[in-house]
This record gives sequence, C-alpha cells and structure tokens, in this order.
Amino acid sequence: MRVVHVASEVFPFSRSGGLGDVLGALPAQQARLGAAVTVVSPWYADIAQPVREVWRGALDAPGSVPLVDVRVGELVQGGVQFLFVGLGAFDRPGLYFPDDVWRFTQFARAVLPALERVGVAPDVLHAHDWQAGLVVALGRLAGLRAVFSVHNLQYQGRWNLIDGAGWTGLPDWAFTHEGLEFHGDVNLMKAGLVFASQVTTVSPTYAQEITTPEYGEGLEGLLVRLTHEGRLSGILNGLDQDRWDPRTDADVTPFADVAGKAACGAALRAEFGLDAAPILGVVSRLAEQKGMDLLIGALPELTRDWNVVVLGGGDPRLEAGLREWDAHPRVAFSQGMNEPLAHRIYAGADAFAMPSRFEPCGLSQMIAMRYGTLPVVRETGGLVDTVPHEVGFRFAGATPQALTRACAEARLTFDDREEWTARAEEAMSLDFSWDGPTREYLGLYARVLSSPLRPLPGPVDA
Repeated sequence: MRVVHVASEVFPFSRSGGLGDVLGALPAQQARLGAAVTVVSPWYADIAQPVREVWRGALDAPGSVPLVDVRVGELVQGGVQFLFVGLGAFDRPGLYFPDDVWRFTQFARAVLPALERVGVAPDVLHAHDWQAGLVVALGRLAGLRAVFSVHNLQYQGRWNLIDGAGWTGLPDWAFTHEGLEFHGDVNLMKAGLVFASQVTTVSPTYAQEITTPEYGEGLEGLLVRLTHEGRLSGILNGLDQDRWDPRTDADVTPFADVAGKAACGAALRAEFGLDAAPILGVVSRLAEQKGMDLLIGALPELTRDWNVVVLGGGDPRLEAGLREWDAHPRVAFSQGMNEPLAHRIYAGADAFAMPSRFEPCGLSQMIAMRYGTLPVVRETGGLVDTVPHEVGFRFAGATPQALTRACAEARLTFDDREEWTARAEEAMSLDFSWDGPTREYLGLYARVLSSPLRPLPGPVDA
C-alpha cells in the first residue's frame, strides 16, 4: 500500500505544534508495519537538513497562478520518503503568514503533478488540516481516494470567493454549498471534509464535540451529516515514545521510576530559584484556546500552594501578562519554545496544567504522564480520552475558579505521598505508543480502498 501524507509541517524539518509531531511519528510507524510511505510538505527556507533536489521545472496545473520554477527535494529517513515542494511563496523565513491561503493553494496545486514527476503513485492520500484540504478535492477529481484528518477545526483557510476560487483551479460547480463555499468565502477545510472518502479527527471525543454548535466552528451541520454517512471518526494520536522517554532522555537526569524524578525536580527548582512548594508545569502555545488566560487569572490562588513554571509563546497579551508575574518568587516564565527546557519541565514538575477550552487531542498531557507528572486538565477532547480519573485531576468549567479548585484537589493529594506515588506510577505505565493508532489508520485505508468512490458533490456529468 502506497500512502502519501500531505501536511504543512513535519518534525524534525518544520514544526509549530502537534501537527508536526504527528507527521514525524505516524508515517515512520506505518513504514515499520509494511506500508510504503511518502510525506509531502513545503520546502521552507528554514529547513536546515540537507535535502537533495530531484526535480525542477514548471508544473501544468489548473488555476490563475502559474506554477513556475518549482523544486522538488527528497530525503529518506526512518524508512519514509520525504518530498519537499519548493515554491517562491515559501522562500521566506518562518512557516505561517497572513497570505497563507494564497500560499497553500499554490502548494496544494503542485502536490499531485510533483508526485507524478518523481514517479510516486499513491493508493491513498492522507491530507492533514486546511492547508492540505485542496489536495483532497484535486485528488478526488483525479480519481484518488483520500483520508482527511482534522487536527484543529478552528483554523479553516478562508478567503474571499472572488480571488480564492481562481487560485484553486477547481471548476465552478465545486463552489456550491456542497463544496468549498462558506458564507461567501472559499473554505479549504471544507474542501477536505466534503471530498474525502473518510474524515478523521485526532481523538474520539473531539470527533463527537465538533458535531455540536459549541465546537463545530460553523461546520457542525456538515459534520453531523458525515457522521450519519459513516464518514467521520476519531483516532487518538500516539506519542513518539523514543523522543519522549525518561529512561534515555539526554536533556534530563534519566529515570525509570517515580523515585528517580527527585533529581529532575531538584534541578528545575535550582534553575529557577524556586522554594520547596511543589511545581506546577505548563508547556503550551499561549492562546485562549489553551486556557492560558484562565491560568493567569488563577495565579493569585495557585501561587499560595504551588510554584508555577511556564514555557510558551503566542498571544502578545498573554505573554505580557505572564511577564508581569515573572517577578513573583513562585512564578517562572520563559517566552518562546525551547525543547530542552520543555523536557526539563515535564521531568521536573510534580503536576502539569492544561486548562484548554478545547483540545483536539493534546500531546503534552501524554508526555507529562510518561514522566510521572500528573495532569490537571479540563474535560474536553483528547484530554478526556487520555487522562484517567485515577491518574489526573479533571474539571469541567472553563474558568479560573474551576482550575483553582482542581489544583487545590491535586495539592491535597500531593500531601498523601502514598496516593500521589501510586497515581504517578500508574501514569508512567500507560501506553500511548503509535502502534495501536497506526493499525487503526491502516485498517481505515484498507476500507477506503475496498469501497467505491463516492459521487462528486457536483453535477452528475461533472
């Protein structure tokens, strides 16, 4: 089975969050289980690894923007073929910009002809998030079967229909309410949802949540229909357990059991000059989705019982709020993303806070538990699916007060060393490997390949 993944980022070449982590782990595990796997992503200017150019030229693709001087690079790693599509729109530092709809329509139009030029013929396309949604639509027009994964429904790739429709190269009928049109805009997330043979989300609970007005981001009607058609399901993300292994982690003092965490806790305490109170860690994008405003609102209460160590960047207002707290003797804020420090926080903290308003899956809670650090999480999305009541501390309300109460419960439990140790040992024993999810995806691909192609959502003679 030749599987081609298409995504805007893939670790270790490009990454801004969980999407890149998934594309760094899932394809490799699929290759280990016997699939022939190719991953296609943009050839960003910031990619530092040596990529070999294997093709260069103009691509014949429909649309109002010519695809000239396209480069295709290749790198093989871990049994996976990585292809990088280079376009002028990506010759700038960084990953994402305000003109991304324009940039990623160009990328999407280049993917299929680029694969043809280098001799890769997919059995199944697996496209990820809105940046690859147009690839699903173009692939369906070419008779390809596709799986489309929603990693975060909030980001949809919308642009005004007058400009955006011409960029895509799709026929006019594709912009009816059954296709890409969404309140007068092109919606590239909707392209993936409508044209895919199967749609997945990154946790079972999130697959249910997005069929409701609270989480559906205006697409809940379509998602309810996909559910009724048997085309929407949730497959929980796994965790790269080689990258996140406390027994071999070079960024911390390695440990194999709860007792071994003590050295990491002492080191983190010394690094930030913290007192003897337990440490509540946070490694997060700073956004309201992640509930970071709730965390800031709870700090007056939290700092009575906890040291709080936060690593992250994002919303300037939230960064400013945490900088103000950084002078507090029990708060340490490090702005930006720093992977070695992230490892030290996961290993050295006692508890880990994730007060997300919504969380499609989340990897941080899995990492924390693998390191014996107990999560305090809001009951939503993948946090429900991964944090057992007997291990972590869950709360329902998206308020500072609800977070404070859950942390107070955790603090009381922390004083019962026998119970806390039992919870931490249970956390470290949980299996979040990619093996089970990978087999689910391979089974899904097999069902897609054995099923007839669904009719196009346009006229019968299209």
